[in-house]
Parts: sequence; C-alpha cells; structure tokens
Amino acid sequence: MTRLRLATVNVNGIRAAFRKGMGEWLADRDVDVLALQEVRASTEDLTGLLGDEWDVVHDPASAKGRAGVAIASRHRAHLHRVELGAEDFDSAGRWIEADYEIGGRTVTVVSTYVHSGEVDTPKQDEKWKFLDAMTERLPALREHNPLAVVVGDLNVGHDQRDIKNWKGNVKRAGFLPRERAYFSRFFGADGEPVEGADGSTGPGLGWVDVGRAQAGDVDGPYTWWSWRGQAFDNDSGWRIDYQVATPELAATVTSYTVDRAAAYDQRWSDHAPVVVDYEL
Repeated sequence: MTRLRLATVNVNGIRAAFRKGMGEWLADRDVDVLALQEVRASTEDLTGLLGDEWDVVHDPASAKGRAGVAIASRHRAHLHRVELGAEDFDSAGRWIEADYEIGGRTVTVVSTYVHSGEVDTPKQDEKWKFLDAMTERLPALREHNPLAVVVGDLNVGHDQRDIKNWKGNVKRAGFLPRERAYFSRFFGADGEPVEGADGSTGPGLGWVDVGRAQAGDVDGPYTWWSWRGQAFDNDSGWRIDYQVATPELAATVTSYTVDRAAAYDQRWSDHAPVVVDYEL
C-alpha cells in the first residue's frame, strides 16, 4: 500500500500566502500532491516559492493577476489537459488535469477554481457555462481513469450543512438552488434520476463528495470564512472547497482534515487547506 496525501487550497495569491506563513504549514504537513487555486503569479514565482523538490504544472489566467490553478507534486506529472468546455469558452486559470504514477497506480488529479458568480450578471452566466462543462467532463474523466479526483474551490455550498447562515444566502451566488442542483447530480447515484434543489431532474454522475462522506451529517466542517467581522472567530463559514473522487478512489480514503488556523491572525488565506489521505 502507498499513501497519497493530497492537499487543496485556494491561496488567495501565493506570494501573499507565503509571506503570511504558508511555507511553514507546507514544511510540516508531509504533502505528496498539492493543488492550488487563485495562484495569481507566474510559473517562475510559483516554482521559486515551492522549491526544486516539487514538480509543478500551472495554468495561469488570461488576465494577469487573476485566478490561476496549479498542481505541485513529489511525483512527476503527465499533463493531461487544461481546457474545459467549448473552444470559445475561456477556462484559462480554472481547470488543470494531470496524471501521476503513484505506487504502481495512475491517479488523475484535477485542480479547479469555479467562478464565484453574481446573480443576474455576466459573471453568473460564466459560472453556468463552467458548471455545464464540468457536468460534461466528469463522465469522460472517469472513463479516462477510474482513479480520479477533482479538487479545489468549487464556490458552491451543496446543502444547508455547508453554510452557517444558509437562510440568508438562498438567493445569493454560491447557494442558489440551481447551482446546488448541479452538485446533487455530481454526487447522485450513477445513472439514477436525481432531483435538484431547484426542482430539476437529471442523471447522477456517481462521484463522491469525500468531505461529506467522511464528516457525516454535521454542519461543516467549513473551509472558507470572510476576512470581515467575526466570521472566523464565530465559525460562520462556508464549505466550498472539495475533494470529489470517483467511487474507486473514494474507497481508499483513510483520513480527511480541514487545516483551520488556530487563530484569526495565523491565517494565510481566507480558505483552509483540505487534506485527504488515500491508500493505494
């Protein structure tokens, strides 16, 4: 058996995160594969901060200083793809897939950063396009490799357990019934009809929400808290950072942890890393 420790985190700009203490966290965490979102830096910046011991694949956003996704690994990556959706859809900086040979098995890891969206604006239209593209890609990804996992900041709380103040957010991007319906289909039984929070029905895709499967029927554990007010101190957060695995890979999970900072002033991002151990 070979352990794969996979961590994912939205760093909110990796240069700022390292200035605030990300490097110390990483040095102590014994991570094998690290997925990053909102890198907001060049590949040279990224590799310079992480060091030579990491193999890095990176897809920056079209607009400099925005978004950006990457995967850093102790294992050499075989880059699979960075495009998602139609050719006229700009997915740059939001989706990157790579294959890794680990313990004699091939594992496919995707780091993704879904649009935050904003109701009744073009930002939300882009989010719908991205979620549509994910719905189309997930079955193909599972066909490509039954040991696959999509991780990152998905910017949607699936159900009421995933947001502390869910009642106040039902009409806001991130907890819209239509958004949540996509996730119900992602996690629904493979091929079975699934009814979404918006009343729509579609076939389940059979993927596993590792965080919910491990935590059970509890509130949270949250992964993002606003910098404003007392959100962090009151644990008034959202669970929007996921590890979404194929059933075959999800069956190998031995540990799931949200690395929530011990105190507000020890945070190096407004997101906490989500760390999962897989035994291959």
